[in-house]
Amino acid sequence: MSETRTAPNTSGVTTSSKAKAGKYLTFRLADEEYGIEILRVREIIGLMDITQVPRTPHYVRGVINLRGKVIPVIDLRMKFDMNVQEDTEESCIIVVDVASADGTVSIGVLVDAVSEVLNIRQEEIEDAPSFGSGIDVDYILGIGKIKNAVKILLNINKVLDASQISLIDNVVTAESESLIEMAEVKSA
Repeated sequence: MSETRTAPNTSGVTTSSKAKAGKYLTFRLADEEYGIEILRVREIIGLMDITQVPRTPHYVRGVINLRGKVIPVIDLRMKFDMNVQEDTEESCIIVVDVASADGTVSIGVLVDAVSEVLNIRQEEIEDAPSFGSGIDVDYILGIGKIKNAVKILLNINKVLDASQISLIDNVVTAESESLIEMAEVKSA
């Protein structure tokens, strides 16, 4: 019997390096506004208990149990080397689908606050700036200019590279197996 896997990029969202007109979920990190293509977003949840997992990269806050599914949570502040800040009542987790070598993986992204869903027109989007050869900005789709404000539009598939996604996915698989074993021991 063959195993069926989700093929990469089945959501219909483009993976090109340029931002396209459409709906973006915007959120705040520090004093900056960011946006993610809405079709990549599965859901937004309030901050919940996050279980730390040893030997993960510094930006991996841990894992959550979302209706029986273990989801890794990355702290975008830490991933982007921003100052660490205490979580607030507005802090939340955006669960997104990212492409991996084996299909699509759900990852939670911890942000300071969700702002709104914006319909951004093509004429409101500029290409990602180039900061020179030493700075990687592949994860920036473009810059949205809306109502005299700037929104940095992220390519969520490139915020983490394939090896980082694979590492996180492996850790989550191991953590899931550990949780299942613990549940079986408790019920025995």
